[in-house]
Amino acid sequence: MTSILVVDDDRTSRHLTESLLKREGWRVTGAKDGLEALKLLKTRKFSLMLLDVWMPRMSGLELLEKLKTRKQRPRVVVMTSDDTPATLLQAVRDQAFTYVHKPVEPEVLIETVRLAIEEPDSKPIEVISAKPEWVELVVPCTREAANRLQSVMAHLDTDLPQDLRDSIAYAFRELLLNAVEWGGKLDPSHTVRISYLRAKRMLLYRISDPGPGFNIDNLPHAAVGQPRDSPIAHVDVRESKGLRPGGFGLLTVRSTVDELLYNEKRNEVVFVKYLD
Repeated sequence: MTSILVVDDDRTSRHLTESLLKREGWRVTGAKDGLEALKLLKTRKFSLMLLDVWMPRMSGLELLEKLKTRKQRPRVVVMTSDDTPATLLQAVRDQAFTYVHKPVEPEVLIETVRLAIEEPDSKPIEVISAKPEWVELVVPCTREAANRLQSVMAHLDTDLPQDLRDSIAYAFRELLLNAVEWGGKLDPSHTVRISYLRAKRMLLYRISDPGPGFNIDNLPHAAVGQPRDSPIAHVDVRESKGLRPGGFGLLTVRSTVDELLYNEKRNEVVFVKYLD
């Protein structure tokens, strides 16, 4: 049976989480802070830890840092109302599996726990730079890693209007999935390198994949490569190849961002959004 450790100094929140998880058939243990959790980890093995950040005696981030030196450690889902870039990036640096914002809807929590338990092992996301104005990451080429990263990157621009944040998040997701699926061939041994730069009047993303690049005029699976008299011919191509529905990503991204630049091989892309 899957064993889960819930670490939260808010007794009411901890007990509610424990009750919810127990109803799903999981074995659940609670701890009131990082020190108590560390003692439990010395004598018991857990598959997953749900970890709050701000707690007395030992915070969640301090516990995460200590876990990095352990050969056997549970996967960690960080649950906190603190969604500042510094906190999120530190959680990623210390190899938290994913992040959810408190208060968490029950359905979201259950789905997050299932994903964390069932997803196969892969390389962790590597943090090269974690300054809020300059973030650089190396991400394994899996859809799961891309989806987890999306939830973190979406919280880097909380000072921007929601509609602008949504358009940036869409462009990032489409270009990242293209890099993971086409450049990295969904091979978890391959990685994509991501850079995020935030200036006063500009936001820039750079995504570099390990693939050979592509020819913009030869993309039968994408709407951007179709003739004007047959704009959705790519739908049949994607279906015949067993690809996920879509193909409108590049076309939509072009209209979403202010500048979209590729290197010569087209295995690196930069998109720019001006903030004036």
